[in-house]
Amino acid sequence: MQGFQRKYLRGLAHNLKPMVHLGQKGLAAGLVASVNEALELHELIKLKFLDFKEKSQKEELAGRIARETGAELVGIIGNIAIFYRQQQDSEKRTIILPER
Repeated sequence: MQGFQRKYLRGLAHNLKPMVHLGQKGLAAGLVASVNEALELHELIKLKFLDFKEKSQKEELAGRIARETGAELVGIIGNIAIFYRQQQDSEKRTIILPER
């Protein structure tokens, strides 16, 4: 994914509220399932880190979530991570990435 596409997605995510919250239990199987479900419905979601203060912890967890869900980590801003996964069904796609 190109930088300008990430910027576009961050702009789209600006007004979204976090759909998934990551707390003390960390990456439980239920959390990954929730992220998958949210991505399937919305393509672009925010995840909020509740109990993690270290930036490196957030980056590691966000990277693992992206790998396990097949999503693209668009960015981490403060305690919020933004994920994008293109809808497989072209008729259900709501986000069209710019090509330049």
